[in-house]
Amino acid sequence: MAYGAQDCLLVIDVQYDFMPGGALAVPHGDEVVPVINRLAQAFEHVVLTQDWHPAGHASFATSHVGAAPYQTIMLPYGEQVLWPDHCVQETRGAALHADLRIPHARMVIRKGHHASVDSYSAFLEADRTTRTGLAGYLREHGVRRVVCVGLATDYCVAWSALDARAAGFDAVVVEDACRAIDLNGSLALAWQDLAEAGVRRTTSDELLSGAGTQNPWLPES
Repeated sequence: MAYGAQDCLLVIDVQYDFMPGGALAVPHGDEVVPVINRLAQAFEHVVLTQDWHPAGHASFATSHVGAAPYQTIMLPYGEQVLWPDHCVQETRGAALHADLRIPHARMVIRKGHHASVDSYSAFLEADRTTRTGLAGYLREHGVRRVVCVGLATDYCVAWSALDARAAGFDAVVVEDACRAIDLNGSLALAWQDLAEAGVRRTTSDELLSGAGTQNPWLPES
């Protein structure tokens, strides 16, 4: 282990429905698994997230008469992309990938379990008021820096990193440990938003090369 109590690796939604062949497949999503496993060995503190929707969730296109996947509609909390049914509770698609090797992970945050509101971020649901409790947990454990990896770069990873910054943490996105959906230019927009918020962008090699030393990609402890 090289990164200590002040650092948390946040592993976001590495689940079968986001893998090739899944209900909401992220292109090359399976490629993140070995990269994340390698990174996790350098962190003593790892938290996982799991998309965990009830059947008939408000974000599913099938829940809206005449709607199609990837259409955007207005819900009471604002604009919502409608998705294919995915990560339905107790289905294989909702399961974490079996090849993840992170036995020391301390916690799994399940998000998207409220039927009427979507949840991309590990910190705050899409209504921007309902909190998961992750920020308080991290503060109680002395975490200052959140390193985000997983799926998808332009949705759950980006939203989580932005909310980590808003909650007062340093935030880093490891580019090769993520893959994107890239819906209508969403990836370029996400990187722009992340840069403007002060989220650092790095690679797994750069991050691991700085383990135990001063890494220019990470703020000084």
